[in-house]
Amino acid sequence: MPDSPDPRIRKLRELRAQTLVAGGEDKIKAHRAKGKLTARERLDLLLDPGSFREIDAFVTNRPSGIGMSTQHWLTDGVVTGWGTIDGRLVYVFSQDFTVMGGSLGAAHASKIVKIQEMALKNGAPIIGINDSGGARIQEGLMSLVGYSDIFLRNTLASGVIPQISAIMGPCAGGAVYSPALTDFIFMVKHTSHMFLTGPDVVKAVTHEDVTFEELGGALVHNTTSGVAHFAAESEGDCLYLIRRLLGYLPSNNMEEPPCVKSKDDPLRTDDALDTIVPDNPNKPYDMKEVITRIVDDGHFFEVQEHYATNIIIGFARLGGHSVGIVANQPAVLAGVLDINASEKAARFVRFCDCFNIPIVTFEDVPGFLPGVAQEHGGIIRSGAKLLYAYCEATVPKICVITRKAYGGAYCVLSPRATRGDLVLAWPSAELAVMGADGAVSIIYRREIANAEDPIAKKAELVRQYQEEVTNPYAAAQRGFIDDIIEPHDTRPRLINALQMLRNKRDANPPKKHGNIPL
Repeated sequence: MPDSPDPRIRKLRELRAQTLVAGGEDKIKAHRAKGKLTARERLDLLLDPGSFREIDAFVTNRPSGIGMSTQHWLTDGVVTGWGTIDGRLVYVFSQDFTVMGGSLGAAHASKIVKIQEMALKNGAPIIGINDSGGARIQEGLMSLVGYSDIFLRNTLASGVIPQISAIMGPCAGGAVYSPALTDFIFMVKHTSHMFLTGPDVVKAVTHEDVTFEELGGALVHNTTSGVAHFAAESEGDCLYLIRRLLGYLPSNNMEEPPCVKSKDDPLRTDDALDTIVPDNPNKPYDMKEVITRIVDDGHFFEVQEHYATNIIIGFARLGGHSVGIVANQPAVLAGVLDINASEKAARFVRFCDCFNIPIVTFEDVPGFLPGVAQEHGGIIRSGAKLLYAYCEATVPKICVITRKAYGGAYCVLSPRATRGDLVLAWPSAELAVMGADGAVSIIYRREIANAEDPIAKKAELVRQYQEEVTNPYAAAQRGFIDDIIEPHDTRPRLINALQMLRNKRDANPPKKHGNIPL
């Protein structure tokens, strides 16, 4: 670009150039030496090429803090604006660690709040890239007020627009609550950390010696705490996954999810499904294989893959349309529901309901996990959360029972009685209060004990119980199952059902909001 004779334009260009290296070249080099991208490089990878439009680039910190009267930083440590992902509008903010460690002060917070309000008013997703040392100590209470302003907007936007957080560096103290209030959290292995109190404070208070990675690294929050939903191998991988996720989501709660045409035949069947469930009811199989054989092109975008792995959640497409999938995983803990699995699935069901995404449930559940730890940990409350989520949801809900549907766990996984729209079962389905073996042991305890051959007598009674009680035809006779289908027909039946339910209308009683058992 040639120099302009107009000094006003030259000044604009000079200031614009300063905003691009706001923290200085030395700090940018140090930042990159850690294997991290800059705030602007991250936005370049996230958004469609050339689509980013920045606002508030010339905002500077408010020099009212201790020791800051002579320091003025352009952008004040956060880059804000909007762009597109696959041609769809999104709003973004990206914290710049090279400017005062990305710390949040009053001006920094006001920039984020402005972009949050724009996203909410215009009905588009907001993506926050977090890389910050936390509250700016020099500004004292003003930084805490700034965080509170952000938290309020997170809450008001919840269920109205998708909110996504990428953790690409430290995220500590009060800063963690904005990501925690958003819908999905992405972390990067080895370079991102989240915690309320850092290792030094932990050691001083509890005398525990722990590293940043052990306390709040990506793997910890993806496997142990369940705070995060995705663990990326690199920053580039993280930003790519965010783009993929948005492809399944509508821009706001008034829109339908995007439809993506597929060459996968909606009438396609798969004979391998007919033999995927073992004859032995106690033998595991991989429910993920069931899912990938049914959905479009075998593409399943799993959420929280490493947490509470006895249940599976994620997004896929059927006939080109987005669906949310919830499935028991017989290969892990026999697919039982425990505290973590119940809460993981409940939050996902509520997200799908917020954003008009139909829910398909694949059920093979022997019940809730027994034990003192589970009962004392509140499994009743956690199971009630999942039950509440399904009961409250008004989007199309389809359940496919592949094998076991036992006890209270049957009740919480979208049966007809909790407003499930369609319940299909495979011939291998078993529906009862408990398995045949356990039921017979209780009902016929004396008869078995007094038999000449107790083992043979029990086996006979188990077969009788299976024929009369647990088989799917008994449930179908009473209308609790809408149809029993051959497994290979599951894909075309689900696509047809989703088409049938496309104009479904349902509502909950008028109220301010319900009181979910948190």
